[in-house]
Amino acid sequence: MATNTEHLTADLAELDHIEKHLFAHNYAASGIYFSGATTDPVKGAAGRGEALAILDEENHELLCSQATGELLERLVAAEKNGELDEFRSAEVRVLARDRSREADIPAQLASDYTRLRVESGDAWHKAKPAGDWESFAPYLDQIVSYMRQIAEFKDASRNPYEVWLDEFEPGTSCEFYNRFFDAVKATVVPLVNDIVKQGYQPSRACIEGSFDTQKQWDLGIELCKIEGLDMDALVCAHTEHPFTDSLTSSHVFVASHVYEHDVLSNIFSMLHEGGHALYEQGVNPAYDYTCLKGGTSMGIHEAQSRFYENLVGRSEAFAPVLLDLLKKYFPEQMADVTAEELYAAENRAEPSLIRTEADELTYPLHILIRYELEQMLFNGEAKAVDIPGLWAQKYKDYLGVDVPNHTVGALQDMHWSDGSIGYFPTYALGSAYGSQFAAKMIEEGMDLNSIIASGNLAPIGTWLGSRIWTYGRGKDPVDLINGAVGADFDPSFYTTYLEEKFSKIYKLA
Repeated sequence: MATNTEHLTADLAELDHIEKHLFAHNYAASGIYFSGATTDPVKGAAGRGEALAILDEENHELLCSQATGELLERLVAAEKNGELDEFRSAEVRVLARDRSREADIPAQLASDYTRLRVESGDAWHKAKPAGDWESFAPYLDQIVSYMRQIAEFKDASRNPYEVWLDEFEPGTSCEFYNRFFDAVKATVVPLVNDIVKQGYQPSRACIEGSFDTQKQWDLGIELCKIEGLDMDALVCAHTEHPFTDSLTSSHVFVASHVYEHDVLSNIFSMLHEGGHALYEQGVNPAYDYTCLKGGTSMGIHEAQSRFYENLVGRSEAFAPVLLDLLKKYFPEQMADVTAEELYAAENRAEPSLIRTEADELTYPLHILIRYELEQMLFNGEAKAVDIPGLWAQKYKDYLGVDVPNHTVGALQDMHWSDGSIGYFPTYALGSAYGSQFAAKMIEEGMDLNSIIASGNLAPIGTWLGSRIWTYGRGKDPVDLINGAVGADFDPSFYTTYLEEKFSKIYKLA
């Protein structure tokens, strides 16, 4: 007769078997998505959608089967009895949660939704350059409809939009984000108004003109090296909308774009995506092939990307480092530029149209607009046909700018096309997380400015790596933040940072 130990050993072996197969499916799906966004032919969407739907069906069948459910019940009981080590406990907890999120969703609904997202993404890629909202609008309505249906199966007791907010950032809700954005608005709106009233803006002349795109790309790759990325574990490619993904901690994708007449766009895009990639590379390698691989939430992920993009990349301390790179690749254009001029130009705060190109101060207002529109879509207050008009009105109300066309308006982001509704708030939240991390580094004695100015960012990576990255999905955001800074999340670190930085730049009282 088998002993309890033998039963547990057999159960853990079965868990490993399931995890490896889930990994293989996810490996294939991530690779398919990456090629779809970077190298696939225009007519490849239908085949890509079918392949992804089949993988999704097989994932659902494996994860949500009765046998897997019974296995996880036994392992959860073993965890409660103290029979599992820390790694196994986290693995069982996270996989059980993943299963609970998917188990009640009909397999056909899930696979149809996967096909729709591929079709929708293809429609967006065609619609954006043409400014053709009308061709994309039906897909957005379908995406919202599917997400509402799926949310009902996930948790019928909650507001459907809040189900998705919680999925992208566990523990959040509209109430949580409303409080957060109220705090942000109370700081950002008066600052922006003061800057506009003052009438002074730093010159951008030092970064204007035509910059060779291949040299820009090479500069971006060098920034990845400065951030501390393992280039032997990194693939970089071109795409319309930048993103990062990974197969394992030693196989990470970064995709970005280059614009001839906007040299800062690729610089901050690569710093941003590099932050994501550092997180993916920094996860404990023992978590590869398991559900613990990758980042724990989008807010924590965005904390890494926004940290390297803004707290490092747009800092006064980094300006000389960045200027040296620009002079290396563009010696004639940058010959007479000073670090002070570059710092002022890259931090010029003014209302604008494009979220990804927005300055650090007005950026959260772009996120707030999307957050409010997403709620309207989910609550039935708006349909896709209404979005361009609402978008234009909110950009006028919050940022004082007129939206001339859909390309720079409601079509500028790809997120809604692939069902990432509820994701946008994590961009602003991640910025706030990062500010609290930076404050803790300084409190503990790290001379952050000197480290950044040296161009050797290893101490930052060591701090974030040991407190955030290594845990992968093994810790939830609340636990990670408490472990990293010894306190709960506090948005005042973010608002204080913004107020001090931009008051200084603009010499405000």
